[in-house]
Amino acid sequence: MLTLFGRSARMCDGIDRRSFLQIGGLVGGLGLPDILRAQAASPVDLSHKAVINIFLAGGPPHQDMWDIKTEAPAEIRGEFSPIATSVPGIQIGECFPKLAAIMDRLVVIRSVVGCSGAHDAYQCLSGWKRNDLRSIGGRPSIGSALARLKGPVDPGVPPSVALAARTSHVPWSEPGSPGFLGPAWQAFRPSHEGADNLRLNGVTLDRLHDRRALLTSLDRLKRAADISGSLEGMDAFNQAAFGVLTSSRLADALDITQEPQEVRDRYGDGKPYKYQYDGAPTCNDHLLIARRLVEVGVRSVTLSYGRWDSHGANFDLVRHHGTRLDQAVSALVTDLEERGMLDDVTVLVWGEFGRTPRINKQAGRDHWPRVSCALMAGGGMKAGQVIGSTNRLGEYAVERPVDVQEVVATVYHNLGIDPMTTTLTDPTGRPQFLVNKRIPVAELV
Repeated sequence: MLTLFGRSARMCDGIDRRSFLQIGGLVGGLGLPDILRAQAASPVDLSHKAVINIFLAGGPPHQDMWDIKTEAPAEIRGEFSPIATSVPGIQIGECFPKLAAIMDRLVVIRSVVGCSGAHDAYQCLSGWKRNDLRSIGGRPSIGSALARLKGPVDPGVPPSVALAARTSHVPWSEPGSPGFLGPAWQAFRPSHEGADNLRLNGVTLDRLHDRRALLTSLDRLKRAADISGSLEGMDAFNQAAFGVLTSSRLADALDITQEPQEVRDRYGDGKPYKYQYDGAPTCNDHLLIARRLVEVGVRSVTLSYGRWDSHGANFDLVRHHGTRLDQAVSALVTDLEERGMLDDVTVLVWGEFGRTPRINKQAGRDHWPRVSCALMAGGGMKAGQVIGSTNRLGEYAVERPVDVQEVVATVYHNLGIDPMTTTLTDPTGRPQFLVNKRIPVAELV
């Protein structure tokens, strides 16, 4: 990994800037050269469609966000009222006025079914339950499948990146499993502790703000390696890894200080953080970083946003998390559109399950895997619509149930991958479809 030494400077997700700029992504004993060797054996598709998968860890309350139940009794309805959107006839919760204003670019799915009920990101990142094919490593995430099927857009930029820093409840910050593909196809984690160190001597955090100083140190490191003869002794993949780690493209994409202040203000920073506990902060910066990563060639970005496990104080939590999510996602969608990227980038916002219709004694909602919700944008989809509905109490889907795997199949379709025919070969030599329910949501494509 790449480590920049210097004084600590706290970042949005509670880690310091030094840790965030430790460029790693190494698990299972594999270093970046090993990953590059594996990727060299796969096809390379230079077309660039991408997905930004925003995981609402803990299970967001569907009936307080996109599916307000005005006709339900008070013990179910809750405290929020619906507001009109830019699409006549579509209403969403009052905490999301900025998203309501761009509803013509969004899709709300109110009838997501097939949730496993597990408190983790596995299903949202892959479409599969954790135990499926577990004996041979499990199913690969969307990002890992993309890396295997399409390779990198740019040799200096990893195809799949996971931004979430480690949470106390670790499964809420999963990067997406490579499954049976093996660790060579894992997501690249900028804040991950890796096995190999590439130390840039002489670069402090104070000097990090001076981009010229950083690039000069990178150049000095390369020259020093050349003089010492260490580069000559490396094989091609070690040299390629060295190039990735000393390239400015990835480091620049991770550095939002290069963005105009006006753009950063549009996204916000999500502070002050509240209701985080053992989960992720409401780090709006990560959505801006996600756009910057996609811009330089990343195909899949995953991140964990907030901690939505609202067994108590549900409505206070939604007011806090919801307004920040509203600002960040609306900024992301608008930003992608203004840059001409929206048709090529699928934005997916969802959690592992929904919440109980009935409000408990702690003013909270409990786990409810029977139905949940999703918000989508971009990817060339037919936007400005709501798909599916639940009954009057928000207990179950009554119109157009949409399975988790159908959502994932739609993402693959948007990425230019045919989920009906595309397979990955598992370690036993058997072809495995990306999902079992392979037909994308017809209303969207």
